[in-house]
Amino acid sequence: MKKLRRFLVKFLLFGLFLAVTAFFLLALYYRNNFPVNTWINGVYCTGKSVEEVNQELTARAEAPVVRILDEEGNIWPVDLSETGYRADYTKPLETFIRQQDPLSWMENIMTQRSHELLPDSFFDEDMLRQLLSELEPVQREAAVREDVQIRFSETDGWQLENGLEHRLDRELFFRCVLESVSDGSYEVDMVQSGCVYDLPPTAKQLNMLTLWEKVEAFQQCGIVYDMGDQEIPLQGSVSAGFLTVDQSGLPLLDGDGEPVVDPERIRAFIGRLAEEYDTYGKEISFQSTRGDIIQVPGNGTYGTAIDQEAEFAYLTEALEEKREEIHIPAYLHQGLVRGRNDIGDTYIEVDMTDQKMYYYEDGELVLETDIVTGNTGRRMGTPQGVNFVYNKQRNRVLRGQGYASPVKYWVPVKGAIGIHDASWRSEFGGEIYKTNGSHGCINTPTEIMSQLYDSVEIGTPVVMFY
Repeated sequence: MKKLRRFLVKFLLFGLFLAVTAFFLLALYYRNNFPVNTWINGVYCTGKSVEEVNQELTARAEAPVVRILDEEGNIWPVDLSETGYRADYTKPLETFIRQQDPLSWMENIMTQRSHELLPDSFFDEDMLRQLLSELEPVQREAAVREDVQIRFSETDGWQLENGLEHRLDRELFFRCVLESVSDGSYEVDMVQSGCVYDLPPTAKQLNMLTLWEKVEAFQQCGIVYDMGDQEIPLQGSVSAGFLTVDQSGLPLLDGDGEPVVDPERIRAFIGRLAEEYDTYGKEISFQSTRGDIIQVPGNGTYGTAIDQEAEFAYLTEALEEKREEIHIPAYLHQGLVRGRNDIGDTYIEVDMTDQKMYYYEDGELVLETDIVTGNTGRRMGTPQGVNFVYNKQRNRVLRGQGYASPVKYWVPVKGAIGIHDASWRSEFGGEIYKTNGSHGCINTPTEIMSQLYDSVEIGTPVVMFY
């Protein structure tokens, strides 16, 4: 029994010796190789040397892309593969092993240990600098003068070119990119990193900035012209065009430091409005019911004409008082509808070639009839033009040289010329007007005239053409 106990003790001591020896041998091994259950950047490293792990990591490594964020929030990517980029993990791996306690390798047996290491990056800095110099924000910086200028644009009015603000320190920017690669962030915010800065203005530049504040305040005019089918804000190039300029071409300020308005420029603006929107006395294009586009002479009574003198007085005063309002122009003549097409979609159409009359209401054809217009054989043809219903009467006697004709419905449109029933006629349409036409009025069947009289409103346009 004693022999057995001695044998067991010796066996246990020998086993312990072997275990201790194995422990220290493995500890010695792990001084230069990675411990059990070690993963770095997704690579299994147990028992491998620095050189072996570095080969695996560099084989997996891809050239990173540096994201550049400019002050406007745009992102500009810079691919380091275009700079001869190469990653090397040798030094980080050696540092990792040195920091491990070789005697604690057994702690890893039951737990997987994952680590992330950043490589040392090698690339051509001159190539990186060239890539960065091609970025749009850097190009803008190179193109902008360190000065303050005010320039006029036909589309936007007076514009400030301030070359003192938002400058880019290109050298600092380059260093920030290098630092982002070094620390593995691969992102540079131009503003947050301090690469964007402002230059202090000189006395001359300060005067230019003061002038700009006055001009910009004037350009933000709050007056809006309501032209019916369009609103015209007097901002930007519109209001900018009212200002007087000095010999250098810059807006002029008065003794109170306010921009000087040129009266002739205001008149010119109102004249352009009239040219664009006035229809009174002008030939117009009209889409006829028969299908063609008619050029109707501008000798009618209907149309729109802006009162330019009243508008000049209004706008001069409104600009001086810095008003903010929607303004409807004053008119010498005003159609039923305001806008470029002041005929609108409710009107009477008198086609004297086809001897037809149509009444449209809100764009829908309500009435259509044959008519008889002025006798062209006796030079009493109904005149062309755009006129309007200026009155409505019942049971009137129409009188002229050698005639007195009683009518039930009288709708005058231009002087003594109007639309009325003609009970004395048994036929309408065709070519009756050439030899047996009216004295200039539009003769209409009574039953149609009754409907037209009840429907049409005073002011309704009447388009008359051959």
